[in-house]
Amino acid sequence: MDFSIRAANVEDCKDIARMLMELAEYEKVTDHVKVTQRDLEQDGFSKNPFFHGIVAEVPEQLKTKEAGHTKIGYALYFYSYSSWSGRAVYMEDLYVMPEFRGKGIGKALMSKVAQLGLAAGCNQLNFTVLNHNKSSVDFYLSQGCYDLTDKMGYHCMRCEGEALEHLAQP
Repeated sequence: MDFSIRAANVEDCKDIARMLMELAEYEKVTDHVKVTQRDLEQDGFSKNPFFHGIVAEVPEQLKTKEAGHTKIGYALYFYSYSSWSGRAVYMEDLYVMPEFRGKGIGKALMSKVAQLGLAAGCNQLNFTVLNHNKSSVDFYLSQGCYDLTDKMGYHCMRCEGEALEHLAQP
């Protein structure tokens, strides 16, 4: 399949926002999405971005059947730090539209994030995946990734909303 992977730019935010909602629908968590196109524009393309992104594109003649999209996948990532092993890259999202899955696009997106991480001196790529998303878990395992929860007993934790406000109190 003819496709390309490139760094996202601010003009891609509309398509990233669309695919982000498609990913949330796929994962059955649309009620959790609070980020808007404007948030993506501000947070990813300001002087000090909170995240970076890459997009997968197909030529016009291969655009999606329903809506005519040429941007058919994306990955969002940011750099982090492990107190035990140093620089790391965290892949927040990896998504390919359903009609384009199984064609190497997800692998190419993940590979590009890994390349960018290695170029930045990172020694690990971290991400989460829902436990009921068996096809994605199987894909990641086939790429040499492992499940930290199974191997090391780590759990991904979150504090948000009122709990975060309360925690921030001195």
